[in-house]
Amino acid sequence: MKTTLDELQAFVAVVDTGSITAASEVLGLTISATSRTLGRLEEKLQTTLLRRTTRRLELTEEGSTFLHHARAILASVDEAEEQMAARRLHPAGRLRVDASTPFMLHVLVPLLDGFRARYPEVELELNSNEGIIDLIEKRTDVAFRIGTLKDSTLHARPVGTSRIRVLASPAYLERHGTPASPGQFGRHTLLGFTQPETLNDWPLRDADGNTVRIRPTIASSSGETLRHMALAGLGIVCLSDFMTGDDRRQGRLAPLLSRQTLDVRQAINAVYYRNTALASRITAFVDHVVDALGKRPFDA
Repeated sequence: MKTTLDELQAFVAVVDTGSITAASEVLGLTISATSRTLGRLEEKLQTTLLRRTTRRLELTEEGSTFLHHARAILASVDEAEEQMAARRLHPAGRLRVDASTPFMLHVLVPLLDGFRARYPEVELELNSNEGIIDLIEKRTDVAFRIGTLKDSTLHARPVGTSRIRVLASPAYLERHGTPASPGQFGRHTLLGFTQPETLNDWPLRDADGNTVRIRPTIASSSGETLRHMALAGLGIVCLSDFMTGDDRRQGRLAPLLSRQTLDVRQAINAVYYRNTALASRITAFVDHVVDALGKRPFDA
């Protein structure tokens, strides 16, 4: 059986106080419990650490040698605990963050300067993946995911929801006209996703009342690529508000079929594994993002 910290603490306390009775008061234990703990330690080590006389306790030679190691071990544990406490107050270390390219560029990057000012000892590593990744395989601390979560091993903290809209540039509409209904999409160039196919479900109803699923004329795995194609006047696109807010406000992209558009919103969550202790740098980063964005951050 291995020696425990409780046994080391009891041994050192007895030596420092000079008696089992005094050590018991320091440790908050009964005299019998302290005596048993000390006896158990000696049994494990198969040696006598303290010679008990009628007046006092004396260290044996083996006890004196072991005391030196016991103090070093307890000091090392105290130092480690102090460092962990300091990290909780002052987050530090490498933080690996994953998000899709649009969310990284339009949401996270603008918030990094403020985070770095508050937590300069956190080393950020930012990765963009358009699909779902394995957090452990990719050594990721926290990921921001858009849409319905399916992995029950993940803990999710809501960041907000973002509405999706059908959009086109004024230049495209000037050249090709504005569709009056989804039934006229066949005359237009539609920009959509390669995968998953559900991203090609647009928030509109067809003539039969079913949700419109478009067949892209030009497809991409990246929402940011689709945004740039739409800005270049290459076609009609359906994208989330978090990445098109500035484009709509400045007139670079115009919403289409607004009265017919359903209020469909994508959930956005910060996710990390629920079975791991949450490092303070993860908490600090997620708190910063949520606080900076505020309530209903993408409504515009």
